Amino acid sequence: MARRRKRKSRRRQEGRRILELVPQYSIESGEDKPVTAARKYIKSEGIAPPALLLVKRNEHTTDRYFWAEKGLFGAQYVEENHFLFPSLRIAIEEVSDAPPIAVGSH
Repeated sequence: MARRRKRKSRRRQEGRRILELVPQYSIESGEDKPVTAARKYIKSEGIAPPALLLVKRNEHTTDRYFWAEKGLFGAQYVEENHFLFPSLRIAIEEVSDAPPIAVGSH
């Protein structure tokens, strides 16, 4: 049986483009759970929001977190609900000024 492709949400695609404009930090979780490793790194480095943290859990899995004024969020949630985050307002304006990206229909 042929697998159907999952439909890409325009809102999520826009959120992904916005998050690409935010500073990114790549770390390894080590012995800690990924979210704990992200929190420890933010505290030790004094990272100011907004920021995106890519936490490598193992050789196959990387968890993505968004550091906002309100706390730490899963990046997928932020992609889908980017309009709820005041720190992304400037990035949202930059993306809306850019020409739209053509999306294939197949």
